[in-house]
Amino acid sequence: MKLSAEFIEHLMEQALEEAHKASKIGEVPVGAVVAVENKIIARAHNLVESKKDASAHAEVLAIQQASSSIGNWRLTDAVLCVTLEPCTMCIGASRLARIPTIVFGVDDPRMGAVGSLYDISVDERLGPPPRVIRGIKEAQCRTVLSSFFEELRSERSGGRTLH
Repeated sequence: MKLSAEFIEHLMEQALEEAHKASKIGEVPVGAVVAVENKIIARAHNLVESKKDASAHAEVLAIQQASSSIGNWRLTDAVLCVTLEPCTMCIGASRLARIPTIVFGVDDPRMGAVGSLYDISVDERLGPPPRVIRGIKEAQCRTVLSSFFEELRSERSGGRTLH
């Protein structure tokens, strides 16, 4: 799939909308969308707390939705766009689904598995490595996450901000 810079930006805007939805319900604000043939076919946000399910990451939910949408677990013409660098589980699910292009906004030095902590995206033993596009709307993605955690810390400290 040929991806224009404008379409990649559009995908990230949609993923950011999903991240905001997660934040509003107390979930870590990560959003993801999957597109095929320049059309979004799936969108999701983290639901780990809501579902009480450690696997309910935005990427996994979006991949499940996309597979259901096209009636095939192989997403060989898809692009996955997510606000935060995928963890090992999520890049693993992406690789298993054969997603050829992964786009993300901000690195995750604590859990990232697309170059920050690990890099499962380049391991050829898992098949052809996906194209990775990083840093799209990085500042906005970072702000959504940092604002969420600042507010959470403030709530836990009784309104006092922790430093």
